[in-house]
Amino acid sequence: MPALLLALMLGWGLAAAPAMALPAMEQPVAESSEPGTPGGTSGIDERFWLPQDLLPPELPWDGRSQRWKVGSEDPWVTPAERDQLLVTPDYDDSVAYLERLAAASPQIQLLPIGKTPQGRTLWLAVVSAEGLSSPGELAASGKPILLAHGGIHSGEVDGKDAGLMLLRDLTVAAERSGAGALLERAHLLFIPVLNPDGHERSGPYHRVNQRGPEEMGWRTNALNLNLNRDFAKLDTAEVRALVEVVNEWKPDLYLDLHVTDGADYQYDITYGANGPHGWSPGGATWIQQVLEPALAEDLESEGHIPGRLVFLVDKADPSRGNFGWTAGPRFSNGYGDARHLPTVLVENHSLKPYPQRVLGTYVLLRTSLRVLGEEGLALRQATAEDRRELRDPLPLGFQQASDWAPVAEDFLGVESRVELSPITGRPEVRYTGRPVTLSVPLLDTTEPSLSVARPAAYWIPPQWGEVAERLRAHGVELERVAEDRWVTGTRYRLLDPQLDSDVFEGRMRVSASVEGEAARALLPAGSWRVATDQPLGTLAMLLLEPQAADSFFQWGFFHSVLQRTEYIESYVVEPLARRMLEADEALAEEFQQRLRSDAEFAADPRARLDFFYRRTPYYDAQFQVYPILREEPEGSRSEESASGSSSPAS
Repeated sequence: MPALLLALMLGWGLAAAPAMALPAMEQPVAESSEPGTPGGTSGIDERFWLPQDLLPPELPWDGRSQRWKVGSEDPWVTPAERDQLLVTPDYDDSVAYLERLAAASPQIQLLPIGKTPQGRTLWLAVVSAEGLSSPGELAASGKPILLAHGGIHSGEVDGKDAGLMLLRDLTVAAERSGAGALLERAHLLFIPVLNPDGHERSGPYHRVNQRGPEEMGWRTNALNLNLNRDFAKLDTAEVRALVEVVNEWKPDLYLDLHVTDGADYQYDITYGANGPHGWSPGGATWIQQVLEPALAEDLESEGHIPGRLVFLVDKADPSRGNFGWTAGPRFSNGYGDARHLPTVLVENHSLKPYPQRVLGTYVLLRTSLRVLGEEGLALRQATAEDRRELRDPLPLGFQQASDWAPVAEDFLGVESRVELSPITGRPEVRYTGRPVTLSVPLLDTTEPSLSVARPAAYWIPPQWGEVAERLRAHGVELERVAEDRWVTGTRYRLLDPQLDSDVFEGRMRVSASVEGEAARALLPAGSWRVATDQPLGTLAMLLLEPQAADSFFQWGFFHSVLQRTEYIESYVVEPLARRMLEADEALAEEFQQRLRSDAEFAADPRARLDFFYRRTPYYDAQFQVYPILREEPEGSRSEESASGSSSPAS
């Protein structure tokens, strides 16, 4: 990582803050016995727990998009509109409205796509002018397909309430809204809430840094897993259901609707995708050149302030820079890039009021459907080219370019100052509510951090069937061989594996450097061959290359290969080592050099014996060896079958 970027990421802090007296509490904090309420609220005035008076000053807003709201007297007022877009309905009320809408609208087909860990149904609304209800019917129509969902983080449900408004305006209120014509040129797939269990863990004390709704859900699902960290590993039923929708319905454009936290600024609706430097340059270029300008124009005309995604180097000082983030495949937008599905991450600003955010999302959804209908053919052509391109070598991740030079852009910020806090002992930011325009460097992460040559295929032994199952769930094509098969290729030896010290998303992540070595292995019957010259070949590489940050290896699917299970006693290896030294002068010199240069090694009897044990045929040849074999292009289909037969994977 370049030194400048590292310094910027570290931000500022105080090496030694002056000691300060903390304000005394009038009463001790007691534990709460009420589930779902903050521990320690008894004896403390409840107003201290409500965030509105703690937030930065609210910026005034009176946007034209308010015209899309309907009053409580309207027969199709959504549950959120009935409360002036200040309250979001619970999941049952949200689904009830959607069911009522579908019953009255032949254009909407409401389909179950899965169950959550707590047993709630995940619903998909299929919206088309013809009332189509199957993937085949949508494909046969030839129209492009937009997929959008809200509530992957269920405190962030702007997309749900905006989507319900749009579905109404596309169907029963099409004449009034003028939106019905949009379905003549494109279809819409809409999942109102991807995380219903988190949605129902609702309360007024969630997301203290967000202006509404009055009560909101929880970030993670019932298993405390973050769905927007699960796209690579597929541990959650919710993301698996979403990926199945992608595989079956084959959308052309995907919108993941969020609310961001962090610094204060003027933008209310921000969005972005991995750029053309990523894994899908054609789709990314279409998003940048076609979709984003249309979104900016329509949102501005409706009174909103759109902008690029905001990832500030220093929240207290925006002038230090904004990252141009390239997401990996654990995230929705990185996953879409990896599988050549044009994907836009939408992040509304948490400090803007809920009505403003919902209405901005409504405009964004409506514009996206219009632009896709008008320009969908060009997007399909760009995506098809992305799928045909076999990038070689393939970047496994991206970083700031080593020859990076600052590129300034205007940033619509909010004035701030810093005050030394008696609580933290460091300066803390305070926002004044006064809009300012700053010149901010954009720190783009466009340079590959590590690239690998594209193999012809990967081979997965049958004992690693869980990995094959996850690949199949992604839609990756696998061939399963019916007989033992000799394969010549490259095997990775895992060097210095490092397990994380903390649990992350229910797993202990691990990283390692690798050393490739030529190998010829007999793969048992039932092994899987994963070719990389397929539409999802890039995704397969990012999941199977152990140095990729979201590979199955780094997510902990192969921990057992890091465990040493056979040993040798010192009373055997010590005399064996003597013989080895006597028989091999080069080995003796290597051993003496290691003793002279490595004091820790010299002081460790076990390490000294292990030096010799590793050089004997008794040592475990599979210890710290990555079990997935690379079939290199020169040997494409060079494997020799014991019987000459194979069968496709079931």
